[in-house]
Amino acid sequence: METVLRSRSKEVVISIDRPFVMIGERINPTGRKVLAAEMKAGVMDRVRADAIAQVEAGAQMLDVNAGVPSIDEPALLVATIKAVSEVTAVPLCIDSSVIEALEAALAVYEGKALVNSVTAEGERMDRILPLVKKYGAAVIGMSNDETGITMVPQERVEIAMRIIERARYYGIPQEDIVIDPIAMTVAADPQAGLITLETMRLIKEQLGNNMTCGASNVSFGLPERHVLNAAFFPVAMHAGLTCAITNPLVPEVRKAVLASDLLLGHDEYAMQWISNFRAEQKKKAAVTSGAPEAVKPA
Repeated sequence: METVLRSRSKEVVISIDRPFVMIGERINPTGRKVLAAEMKAGVMDRVRADAIAQVEAGAQMLDVNAGVPSIDEPALLVATIKAVSEVTAVPLCIDSSVIEALEAALAVYEGKALVNSVTAEGERMDRILPLVKKYGAAVIGMSNDETGITMVPQERVEIAMRIIERARYYGIPQEDIVIDPIAMTVAADPQAGLITLETMRLIKEQLGNNMTCGASNVSFGLPERHVLNAAFFPVAMHAGLTCAITNPLVPEVRKAVLASDLLLGHDEYAMQWISNFRAEQKKKAAVTSGAPEAVKPA
């Protein structure tokens, strides 16, 4: 099953048979006070810099969130998308819980976006899915509903099936539903990681849909989060995860994804692995020689 996303000039295909797709998570003001203040003031310099840096680090898509409190979110989300599109060509994941903001963003987006996200709550599905259909987008379906998040893997699969069925009712094909099996922190529940992995395995076997998740959720509240996040990718990718919203600027994460692609047979003759190694060696040599092009903005 292939989920195809597009910008004006670039296409990304998410599939179990293709290399993993990293969706850069950095354009999100949550927990980033300076970014939130700048976005609220209409200053997009940091947004543009984050977009460029993530794509240069290997992100094939970018998640764009403009959830700043006490602001006109539809207008700010549109402005943020325009700023990102000025400096990158990758497809975007439009991230908002505000229906009006989603519609405003989808109306101006040039391409086929990924909407983040819809749950199996009846009212949410009946408001978001018609927008997804209207603007020809794809959507992330989160495996939770009015009752919350179940810790029984098969129940999460059944919730995902309800989203797929409701989407079909609105004319959205199954390949345009990317399921989020929901990654939760192992600091709160030692079994949370295993439950997520089992959910992925069942979705892969029973539904065949592409899957994504907020990969960094697994390490929330723990030290050395980058190590845990990196360790999550090989096992999740083997279980069926085909893309994730993550931080490609973290070397451990980026290398874990590249290594997993190679070991799972998605990097023929190790071309991407070798190319990445050579690029890193070139950067190190440039830094050592003091070449000005090696200096990047913070």
